[in-house]
Amino acid sequence: MAEAARTVSGGTILEPHILLYLDGVTVSFDGFKALNSLSLVLEEGELRTIIGPNGAGKTTMMDVITGKTRPDAGTVLFKGGIDLLRLDETAIARLGIGRKFQRPTVFDRLTVAENLELAMQGGWSLTRLIAGRLDVEGREQVERTLEIVGLSALRHELAGRLSHGQRQWLEIGMLLVQNPRLILLDEPVAGMSDAETAKTAELILRLKGAHTIVVVEHDMHFVRELGAKVTVLHEGRVLAEGPVEAVQSDPAVIEVYLGRS
Repeated sequence: MAEAARTVSGGTILEPHILLYLDGVTVSFDGFKALNSLSLVLEEGELRTIIGPNGAGKTTMMDVITGKTRPDAGTVLFKGGIDLLRLDETAIARLGIGRKFQRPTVFDRLTVAENLELAMQGGWSLTRLIAGRLDVEGREQVERTLEIVGLSALRHELAGRLSHGQRQWLEIGMLLVQNPRLILLDEPVAGMSDAETAKTAELILRLKGAHTIVVVEHDMHFVRELGAKVTVLHEGRVLAEGPVEAVQSDPAVIEVYLGRS
């Protein structure tokens, strides 16, 4: 981890190519260590997939990054050396960290475009949406996002009428309009058809580079489609890390995870 961060008199700062740095992060719930001295480094523009059995610590890791859960110990730094453990969830989101949960949280009674407009205004307040529309630049960003997520033709459709896959893409779009530096996606293809899964892989690969993306996923076919570096969590710590081919052939990974499927 030394090449990712260095300590100076004012604290720890990250090397320019590092966006997120976790070191020695431990979280306990009633004596159970959900995270056990977890260390993880993400580079700017990187796409990373996280896999592991249930209870491995994947969700807790994202909870720590987004400020939902405070660790018992450890370091969590973001772009340059901002200490995320000193910030609340709102402040962390404003830094450019966006998270999409497994179940989409969209406004069914608003159109696709209105959902994006609401997200872009930085709050989940219908009053703000009603009070004023976006300026020209904002409307252009909404249109660009609709194109990126493949929902341009459905801009006037109520979100409640979308398919499961389309709802997932809309929620990703709701993150994109906020220009996040880091995007956390929790099982983005759960419940999708094969065609929707393939389209989601294409979308994520298009976003790679412009954003740093972490994908937590169980679908190994989807993980292979992404072709990204894989981190395997087990019992709250990193069990293995590397290209998907190497991880899949790792005896320890087969024993605790892949051999069960």
